[in-house]
Amino acid sequence: MATSTRSIWQGFVRGSLGTGVAVVARAAGTLVLNKLVAVYGGPGGLTQLAQFQNLMALFGALPADGVQVGATARLAPLRPGSGRYRAWLGAAGVLTAATVAAAGAVLLVTGGAAWPPGRSLVFTLGLLLVAAQALVSAALLAAGRRRAYVAQAVVLSLLGTGAAAGALAAGWALPQVLLAYLAGQVLALPPGVVAARRAGLLRGLRLGPHSPAAIRGLLRFLLMAAGSLLFGRAVDYAVRAVIMAQFAPARTDLWQAVAKLSDNYTLVVGALLSTVFYPRLAALAAAPAQAQGYLRAVLGLLAGGLALGLGVVYALRDTLLPLLFAPRLLAARELLAPQLLGDWAKFLTWVFLYQLLARARPLPYLAVQAASAALYAGLLAGLLPSHGLEGVLLAHAARYGLLLLACGLIHIWR
Repeated sequence: MATSTRSIWQGFVRGSLGTGVAVVARAAGTLVLNKLVAVYGGPGGLTQLAQFQNLMALFGALPADGVQVGATARLAPLRPGSGRYRAWLGAAGVLTAATVAAAGAVLLVTGGAAWPPGRSLVFTLGLLLVAAQALVSAALLAAGRRRAYVAQAVVLSLLGTGAAAGALAAGWALPQVLLAYLAGQVLALPPGVVAARRAGLLRGLRLGPHSPAAIRGLLRFLLMAAGSLLFGRAVDYAVRAVIMAQFAPARTDLWQAVAKLSDNYTLVVGALLSTVFYPRLAALAAAPAQAQGYLRAVLGLLAGGLALGLGVVYALRDTLLPLLFAPRLLAARELLAPQLLGDWAKFLTWVFLYQLLARARPLPYLAVQAASAALYAGLLAGLLPSHGLEGVLLAHAARYGLLLLACGLIHIWR
């Protein structure tokens, strides 16, 4: 068993190094953008950036966590250009467009004065093109074109961050800077299409008609992503809106400095799990015993590795917060410990949830998401009035600590 575990660890580390450039590029772009907005965006700028990025994540949740996850699993074993390959990729394109358009309609109706029709339309169109770029990248990854996938990640990061930096240098208002950030990411689509064409991934692909069976197959993954959207990102968006309304911008920026620091390493861990752990776990879906062994081995590796990494972040907090954001945000150091504890538990909980994704089991997955959201709401209701902003971090730590405990007990019991 020791040799098998060691082999799994070596494979996971090798795969992680293979996607390391893409992860580093995305993390570096995020760090630079956070720093620019923290320094030049004015009071509350970091919170506005977080809210804008959260809205982008809301639009991209169903395409990324549903359509692209399902497409990656279905396209990987198929030959590019074959009939089944075209059916799955075409269905993924249709569902991507439909979900982004539906999100745009919701924004148009509920956005209020901050999102007039013109701005909503531009934002929706931009997100549609960004989602198309992400689907192309998923197809490249499923086909094993790792080098092209990495190049796409680098281009996306450079263009988005560069456009935002240029807008800030030109003296644009922050809302226009954020739209420039989105427009820069859109420009990554043409290079992605060129790379996919050269790899033969778009050969024979037509606009229609599309396979109803493939669309139904992807809808199962879309349903699970809807749980993440409704009980995850939407809850986070609503919590941030409540906090912004109740606390002064200078205070919310302290909380967001901790949250954005968390976002940086969450990006790294999430990318590794989705590009290294999940594809292998999905491939073992027909062999439950092997899948369980793989899951336990990776869980053990991550538990120790994450504890060490997050411990280093905590030890360097006095250096990282002023360096990555602004000197005035050093006071956020007092909020960091519960965030790190909650994140450690969250990442390990994700390992268990990926098992449900790999086996395409929407009902248990949705049940976990709903229970998580309800638990978080209850914890916030109890902790926010008595602890202020720190209550948000304490609720985060308690939420994922309890979820990890529950997932672990269920895994042992089964």
